[in-house]
Amino acid sequence: MDYFIIFITTAAGLYFHWWLFRRIRRWMDRDLALSLAGDDPDKRSYLLRCLERAKAEGVKRRDLPTWLQRAAEDYRAD
Repeated sequence: MDYFIIFITTAAGLYFHWWLFRRIRRWMDRDLALSLAGDDPDKRSYLLRCLERAKAEGVKRRDLPTWLQRAAEDYRAD
């Protein structure tokens, strides 16, 4: 019974750390997109859509800042 409790608490702790790590990475990516947008609300929504598109296209995380910077430069205010 003791080993079962140790196993369950270890598994729960590992899952929580994995979940927290993923959540923080998601927040960092979103914060990067918002920082590139500045105070323009239209550009913010545009870059958040670009971030979703980058994830869908499978852009690697190390290439994401460059990819988002290029998207921010291509933004046209209507």
